[in-house]
Amino acid sequence: MAPKGINLERYIRSIPDWPKKGILFRDITPLLADPKAFAAAIDALCADFTDADIKYVAAVEARGFIFGAAVAKKLGVGYVPIRKKGKLPFKTESITYDLEYGTGTLEVHCDAIKKGAKVLMVDDLLATGGTMAAACKLIEKIGGQIVAISFLIELSELHGREKLNGYEIKTVISY
Repeated sequence: MAPKGINLERYIRSIPDWPKKGILFRDITPLLADPKAFAAAIDALCADFTDADIKYVAAVEARGFIFGAAVAKKLGVGYVPIRKKGKLPFKTESITYDLEYGTGTLEVHCDAIKKGAKVLMVDDLLATGGTMAAACKLIEKIGGQIVAISFLIELSELHGREKLNGYEIKTVISY
Protein backbone atom coordinates (compact mmCIF):
# COMPACT_ATOMS: atom_id res chain seq x y z
CA MET A 1 0.00 0.00 0.00
CA ALA A 2 2.94 2.34 -0.63
CA PRO A 3 2.04 5.84 -1.86
CA LYS A 4 3.11 6.96 -5.31
CA GLY A 5 5.91 9.49 -5.65
CA ILE A 6 7.13 9.63 -2.05
CA ASN A 7 9.21 7.21 -0.01
CA LEU A 8 7.67 7.41 3.46
CA GLU A 9 10.37 5.24 5.01
CA ARG A 10 12.72 8.16 4.43
CA TYR A 11 10.72 10.08 7.04
CA ILE A 12 10.81 7.40 9.73
CA ARG A 13 13.77 7.86 12.06
CA SER A 14 15.19 4.76 13.75
CA ILE A 15 16.43 5.30 17.31
CA PRO A 16 18.33 2.38 18.84
CA ASP A 17 17.98 1.48 22.51
CA TRP A 18 14.97 3.70 23.18
CA PRO A 19 13.01 3.65 25.44
CA LYS A 20 15.25 0.86 26.71
CA LYS A 21 18.25 -1.18 25.57
CA GLY A 22 17.46 -3.63 22.78
CA ILE A 23 14.49 -1.66 21.38
CA LEU A 24 14.74 -0.03 17.95
CA PHE A 25 12.19 2.80 18.15
CA ARG A 26 10.53 3.94 14.90
CA ASP A 27 10.05 7.69 15.29
CA ILE A 28 7.29 9.23 13.15
CA THR A 29 7.92 12.86 14.11
CA PRO A 30 9.95 13.67 10.95
CA LEU A 31 7.02 12.40 8.87
CA LEU A 32 4.57 14.54 10.86
CA ALA A 33 6.80 17.60 10.39
CA ASP A 34 6.75 17.32 6.59
CA PRO A 35 3.35 18.31 5.13
CA LYS A 36 3.81 16.33 1.90
CA ALA A 37 4.95 13.18 3.71
CA PHE A 38 2.13 13.46 6.25
CA ALA A 39 -0.44 13.95 3.47
CA ALA A 40 0.98 10.97 1.58
CA ALA A 41 0.77 8.84 4.74
CA ILE A 42 -2.89 9.78 5.24
CA ASP A 43 -3.64 9.05 1.58
CA ALA A 44 -1.98 5.65 1.92
CA LEU A 45 -3.91 4.80 5.09
CA CYS A 46 -7.17 5.66 3.28
CA ALA A 47 -6.39 4.21 -0.14
CA ASP A 48 -8.24 0.90 0.17
CA PHE A 49 -11.26 2.30 1.98
CA THR A 50 -12.67 5.20 -0.06
CA ASP A 51 -15.55 3.03 -1.33
CA ALA A 52 -15.96 0.75 1.71
CA ASP A 53 -19.03 2.51 3.14
CA ILE A 54 -17.10 3.33 6.33
CA LYS A 55 -19.15 5.39 8.80
CA TYR A 56 -16.50 5.89 11.51
CA VAL A 57 -12.77 5.78 12.05
CA ALA A 58 -11.67 4.71 15.54
CA ALA A 59 -8.19 5.12 17.01
CA VAL A 60 -6.42 4.64 20.33
CA GLU A 61 -4.49 7.45 22.01
CA ALA A 62 -1.97 8.89 21.59
CA ARG A 63 -0.28 8.62 18.19
CA GLY A 64 -3.28 6.79 16.79
CA PHE A 65 -5.29 9.99 17.37
CA ILE A 66 -3.04 11.89 14.95
CA PHE A 67 -3.62 9.50 12.08
CA GLY A 68 -7.16 8.44 12.96
CA ALA A 69 -8.57 11.98 13.00
CA ALA A 70 -6.85 12.85 9.71
CA VAL A 71 -8.12 9.65 8.05
CA ALA A 72 -11.67 10.35 9.27
CA LYS A 73 -11.48 13.87 7.80
CA LYS A 74 -10.14 12.55 4.50
CA LEU A 75 -12.88 9.88 4.27
CA GLY A 76 -15.57 12.33 5.39
CA VAL A 77 -16.73 10.15 8.29
CA GLY A 78 -17.08 10.38 12.07
CA TYR A 79 -14.19 9.92 14.43
CA VAL A 80 -14.21 7.81 17.61
CA PRO A 81 -11.46 8.30 20.21
CA ILE A 82 -10.57 5.27 22.32
CA ARG A 83 -8.89 6.36 25.52
CA LYS A 84 -7.19 5.03 28.59
CA LYS A 85 -9.41 4.53 31.64
CA GLY A 86 -10.80 7.65 33.29
CA LYS A 87 -10.24 10.08 30.41
CA LEU A 88 -13.74 10.22 28.89
CA PRO A 89 -16.45 12.37 30.53
CA PHE A 90 -19.63 10.48 29.55
CA LYS A 91 -20.94 6.95 30.08
CA THR A 92 -18.35 4.48 28.80
CA GLU A 93 -17.84 0.86 27.91
CA SER A 94 -14.45 -0.58 28.84
CA ILE A 95 -12.17 -3.52 28.22
CA THR A 96 -9.15 -4.68 30.21
CA TYR A 97 -6.37 -6.52 28.40
CA ASP A 98 -2.93 -7.97 29.08
CA LEU A 99 0.21 -5.94 28.52
CA GLU A 100 3.80 -7.17 28.52
CA TYR A 101 3.98 -6.34 32.25
CA GLY A 102 0.50 -5.99 33.76
CA THR A 103 -2.82 -4.94 32.28
CA GLY A 104 -4.34 -1.93 30.55
CA THR A 105 -7.90 -0.66 30.27
CA LEU A 106 -9.41 1.15 27.30
CA GLU A 107 -12.71 3.03 27.21
CA VAL A 108 -15.04 4.44 24.60
CA HIS A 109 -18.28 6.36 24.94
CA CYS A 110 -21.25 3.95 24.83
CA ASP A 111 -22.98 6.11 22.20
CA ALA A 112 -19.88 6.71 20.03
CA ILE A 113 -21.29 4.83 17.04
CA LYS A 114 -24.61 3.64 15.68
CA LYS A 115 -25.24 -0.10 16.04
CA GLY A 116 -24.05 -2.04 12.99
CA ALA A 117 -22.02 0.87 11.60
CA LYS A 118 -18.89 0.03 9.63
CA VAL A 119 -15.71 1.11 11.39
CA LEU A 120 -12.13 1.46 10.16
CA MET A 121 -9.55 1.11 12.93
CA VAL A 122 -6.39 3.21 12.46
CA ASP A 123 -3.06 3.36 14.27
CA ASP A 124 0.49 4.40 13.62
CA LEU A 125 2.12 1.11 14.56
CA LEU A 126 1.38 -2.61 14.71
CA ALA A 127 3.81 -4.19 17.18
CA THR A 128 2.49 -7.05 19.34
CA GLY A 129 -1.17 -6.34 18.48
CA GLY A 130 -2.58 -6.48 22.00
CA THR A 131 -3.85 -2.92 22.26
CA MET A 132 -5.47 -2.99 18.82
CA ALA A 133 -7.09 -6.37 19.52
CA ALA A 134 -8.62 -4.91 22.68
CA ALA A 135 -9.72 -1.76 20.82
CA CYS A 136 -11.45 -3.86 18.15
CA LYS A 137 -13.28 -5.92 20.78
CA LEU A 138 -14.34 -2.70 22.47
CA ILE A 139 -15.80 -1.25 19.26
CA GLU A 140 -17.60 -4.53 18.60
CA LYS A 141 -18.90 -4.49 22.18
CA ILE A 142 -20.74 -1.20 21.47
CA GLY A 143 -22.13 -2.51 18.19
CA GLY A 144 -19.56 -1.55 15.58
CA GLN A 145 -18.61 -3.72 12.63
CA ILE A 146 -14.85 -3.65 12.00
CA VAL A 147 -14.21 -3.42 8.26
CA ALA A 148 -10.42 -3.37 8.52
CA ILE A 149 -7.43 -2.10 10.45
CA SER A 150 -5.01 0.30 8.76
CA PHE A 151 -1.51 0.84 10.18
CA LEU A 152 1.22 3.18 9.00
CA ILE A 153 3.99 0.85 10.23
CA GLU A 154 4.15 -2.86 10.98
CA LEU A 155 6.99 -4.45 12.94
CA SER A 156 6.52 -7.87 11.35
CA GLU A 157 9.07 -9.67 13.55
CA LEU A 158 6.75 -9.11 16.56
CA HIS A 159 3.91 -11.09 14.92
CA GLY A 160 1.14 -8.67 15.92
CA ARG A 161 -1.10 -9.97 13.14
CA GLU A 162 -1.56 -13.18 15.10
CA LYS A 163 -3.56 -11.33 17.78
CA LEU A 164 -5.66 -9.72 15.06
CA ASN A 165 -6.60 -12.95 13.30
CA GLY A 166 -9.92 -12.59 11.49
CA TYR A 167 -9.51 -8.89 10.70
CA GLU A 168 -8.41 -7.44 7.38
CA ILE A 169 -5.10 -5.65 8.01
CA LYS A 170 -3.45 -3.08 5.76
CA THR A 171 -0.01 -1.62 6.42
CA VAL A 172 1.85 1.11 4.58
CA ILE A 173 5.41 0.35 5.76
CA SER A 174 6.68 -2.99 7.03
CA TYR A 175 9.92 -3.62 8.91
